[in-house]
Formats: sequence, C-alpha cells, structure tokens
Amino acid sequence: MATTIAQLTQKSDGSMEGVFATIRVNAPITVIPNGDKSHEDAPDYRVINKRTGFEIGAGWWRTSQRTGKENVSFKLEAPEIGVVFGNLAPAPGGEENKKVILWNNPE
Repeated sequence: MATTIAQLTQKSDGSMEGVFATIRVNAPITVIPNGDKSHEDAPDYRVINKRTGFEIGAGWWRTSQRTGKENVSFKLEAPEIGVVFGNLAPAPGGEENKKVILWNNPE
C-alpha cells in the first residue's frame, strides 16, 4: 500500500500546488520547475512552503532501473519530521492535472 504525503494540482505553466501532509505536518506547497538549473545535479523542481516562503524540498527527474520509465523523485525536509523521500504519481480518479507524492521508504 502506498502512502500519500502530498496532493497536487498541476498548472499550465508546469508548476503544481497542493498540500504536503503527514501526522506532524500540514503545509500548503508550491512545486516550481527550476528554470535556473545551473548544473546537472541541480534539482529540476523546488518545493516551497506557501505560508513561509521557505524552500522545504526539491525534485529530480529519474529513470527507473526496473521499468525504464521517467519519474520525479522528491526529497522533503522539515525539523519535525527530518527527511522524507517521495515519488510523483497520478492521483486516483484519472484527472490529468491531479498528482500525488507517494512516500518512498528508503529502507
């Protein structure tokens, strides 16, 4: 069973808005494409807390070794939860602009 840690709505400019939520965190977020990517290892997306304006994470395009499919992998951080990893996926219901970030347990 996959655990959803964010629900997002994709906008026409490629950004996404929604909520990052765990037992301890409930934060409105914006996921913004990184148009100023200065080097290959820089993130493809920045995750911003809409209440504070602080960057709380980033996302990178990755290719699955198992399936060969491309996906966005996120690293989110907050003092109350430490580091959380997740992957972007279509939201249930089939709406093209609805996305979720699913928790990815690194163990």
